[in-house]
Amino acid sequence: MMSDDAPEKPAEQGRPEGRPTGQGRGQTFQGLASLRQAMAAATRPGPTPAAPAPVVLAPTEVQPRRDELGRSYATGKRKNAVARVWIRPGNGKIEVNGRDSPTYFARPVLRMLISQPFVVTDRLGQFDVWCTVMGGGLSGQAGAVRHGISRALTFYEPGLRPVLKHGGFLTRDSRVVERKKYGKHKARRRPQYSKR
Repeated sequence: MMSDDAPEKPAEQGRPEGRPTGQGRGQTFQGLASLRQAMAAATRPGPTPAAPAPVVLAPTEVQPRRDELGRSYATGKRKNAVARVWIRPGNGKIEVNGRDSPTYFARPVLRMLISQPFVVTDRLGQFDVWCTVMGGGLSGQAGAVRHGISRALTFYEPGLRPVLKHGGFLTRDSRVVERKKYGKHKARRRPQYSKR
């Protein structure tokens, strides 16, 4: 028994009146036209983002440490690798153990790693780097060169220290290979268990 004044409810009861079909929480689309509209709205350019702010040098009383040739020297370490790094103003040439960095660090990830301090401080292409690195593998050596470049930059321009410190470039990564223990095959690998 239905009363005459109560209208018949539609099949979908929980949907508000103003919301179109399929535009709920899960964002499902009914048909190709609404999908095209959503794609056009997503790719429509919004307000252009402002250019990144230039790196502001922090005021500091620390004097730059440079030798008579205008270079700054620092030592960088990572895993078992140790890098001795000299930087001086130039055009961005990086020389590692007498070879260019693209030759020595063939993987693009390693080259990106050693250029990170320059990118963060907005000094890309402004310094020449000459370094010798020994010990460890290529990944550890690239990390050591990056650490050395970061420290040398703070010696050359002490005002860059807060930016590099905030990015974590001045912290020596203390993770090294764990030592092997007796009674085990490696640091933690145990011999295979034999029930009998």
